[in-house]
Amino acid sequence: MVLSGLTAFAVALMASFALTWPVRQFALHAGFVDVPNARKVHLRPVPLLGGLAIYAGFVIAVAVTVPSGMRMQVVGILIAATLLAITGILDDSGKLHHQVKLFVSMPVAAFILVFAGVRAEVFSRILGGATGAWLDIVLTIFWVVGITAAFSILDHMDGLCAGVAAIAAAFFTISAALDGQRLVCTLAAAALGASLGFLRWNFAPAKIFMGDGGAMFLGFLMATLGLKLRPTGLHPLADWLTPVLILAVPIFDTTLISISRARRGMLPFTSPGKDHTAHRLSNCGLGHKRAVLAMYALGIVCGGLALAVSHFSYVQIIVVCCLLLLLATFAVISLERSPYEDQRSVLKSSALEKQPTGMD
Repeated sequence: MVLSGLTAFAVALMASFALTWPVRQFALHAGFVDVPNARKVHLRPVPLLGGLAIYAGFVIAVAVTVPSGMRMQVVGILIAATLLAITGILDDSGKLHHQVKLFVSMPVAAFILVFAGVRAEVFSRILGGATGAWLDIVLTIFWVVGITAAFSILDHMDGLCAGVAAIAAAFFTISAALDGQRLVCTLAAAALGASLGFLRWNFAPAKIFMGDGGAMFLGFLMATLGLKLRPTGLHPLADWLTPVLILAVPIFDTTLISISRARRGMLPFTSPGKDHTAHRLSNCGLGHKRAVLAMYALGIVCGGLALAVSHFSYVQIIVVCCLLLLLATFAVISLERSPYEDQRSVLKSSALEKQPTGMD
């Protein structure tokens, strides 16, 4: 199992790293670039399509390392992931309405995952029967759509989404290896290698962006790994708490902007702006690069706690949950008071810039 994981990591790392440069050249040649505007932090056009290198690196690694007996379920995972990657690329090109990915592509991908045999097992353990199974399907769809969307909107600073995904994939790999889950370990190791290979080109100053195709692809993989991971802990609560902790960074960021934008009368996933966690940390004096590194650090701390929680008793897990909720609440309140750019003012200024000046 360890050899399979190491091979998947190495193949994905080399493939993703090697393919990013030709993908970048193609994006430049085809004019597939992200142009700066009022709601973005980069100041020059940057090529998109980096998600293609991530996708290719992952698929090549999986094709090489996953045993034939495990490939049926992997095929279902790849079909759903491919759907999201294509949807993201179409969205990046402006050929698709952005709400299609949230309300159509992501739920469809979740259904494909369910049909492939990957779903949550929470309510079925508690309630049993058809009711528990249907509730688990609903939870699976909510989880897949939520995590995929969280990574989609996390891709707003150089190296942030790829780095957070790499850290999460690393902890999924370790946890799966400790619990003897070969397939999860291999898939997570491939995601880790693909993310790190691309991160070499994406860390500040980024030479290429992954685009929504890459962000949605990675988000879907992280959601899938969270569903398939089965920690052998002292208490069943560790089964769902472990993936939540591993993915704490995108979950917290999505929670923060959802609360903040809803409070301002805005729709969380359809109102992009510079009000994410990393934006606020940057505005507090860290700057872009150190804000991203701070997000990495948070991911490492939460990932380490995820590995430890499987050894906790029921009482210890409850205490940890209460402390985490208190810390998260305090962080949301503190960050909401920190400086950020209100999207409404950005939209207003952009609209004014587009108005004729009478000097044409």
